[in-house]
Amino acid sequence: MKGIKASVTKGLNVGSYLTCADNSGAKLLQIISVSGYKGRRKRMPKAGIGSLIKVSVKEGDPKVRKQMFNGVIVRQRQEFRRPDGMRISFEDNAAVLTDEKGAPKGTEVKGPIAKEVVERFSTIGKIATIVV
Repeated sequence: MKGIKASVTKGLNVGSYLTCADNSGAKLLQIISVSGYKGRRKRMPKAGIGSLIKVSVKEGDPKVRKQMFNGVIVRQRQEFRRPDGMRISFEDNAAVLTDEKGAPKGTEVKGPIAKEVVERFSTIGKIATIVV
């Protein structure tokens, strides 16, 4: 997993709900934990664009409901800053279900995704329709 050039503000806590942006069968996801989070004692782990997270499926197909998967955050409402000074924010919070290495489970990503995600996980960029 590579680093991201932008200074991403981490806008999602553990327990936050996300929409699923791919066609894996899940609709609503909840963040369970954040992989690689280094924080202070008793501080809630936070995640931002391009973070690898563990999620629980709350709504969707009966095959995937009540199961845990890995995921990558592709959109967040909290704005973040790119190195050229541009500030980016999206309409909703969304994630894509992946395996342990970051390869997506679905075959198509609905809606725009941030280019910082494609920098870190190129396989998600291959199935994305719009990269912003």
